[in-house]
Amino acid sequence: MPFCIGLTGGIGSGKSSAARLFQGLGAGVVDVDDISHALTKPGGAGIAGIMRQFGQEYIAADGSLDRSRMRELVFKDPLAKDRLEAILHPLIGQQSRELVAHATQPYVLLVVPLLLERNTYRDRVQRIAVVDCSEQTQIERTMRRSQLSESAVRAIMAAQLSRADRLAQADDVLHNDGDEADLQKQVAALHEHYLALALKAPRLT
Repeated sequence: MPFCIGLTGGIGSGKSSAARLFQGLGAGVVDVDDISHALTKPGGAGIAGIMRQFGQEYIAADGSLDRSRMRELVFKDPLAKDRLEAILHPLIGQQSRELVAHATQPYVLLVVPLLLERNTYRDRVQRIAVVDCSEQTQIERTMRRSQLSESAVRAIMAAQLSRADRLAQADDVLHNDGDEADLQKQVAALHEHYLALALKAPRLT
């Protein structure tokens, strides 16, 4: 396994923007959300299991997961969330492990929104980087991006680790209340740091 950094942060913090900037500098990036979307697109490896567990009504006309309908069900029924995760999480875990193991870049960022809330990926990373911003910035970005109400965004945030707890577990923090140029400077500095760490780190099996 190459040197691996877990990249995380609350909803709307800017994880994807940070990951894209790292990738532009030559880092490997494995994003579990991207894997999840691939598993639930038409013909994805998770679709058959979802059909068996939930029925055809949760599959959209194009053969992908009907995300809005599933989101409504999961919101009303926590057990449905567990059933969905039981289908997808083993597949996501396997694919992410394979992608990290076969990466050829000097180091890899494993992007996991709930890295600190769950122990699933903690043993795979040698370091934790948190993308952080104010709660108000999180709310505004998420409302703008996802067309959600403020109350819906706050409900999602309430289900995640608090900002203080997340920062307490971080080895590195990217402060993302500013513009992209500011984030890019921070990413560039951390990239150099990670390159140096990766050179010294033994390659794990």
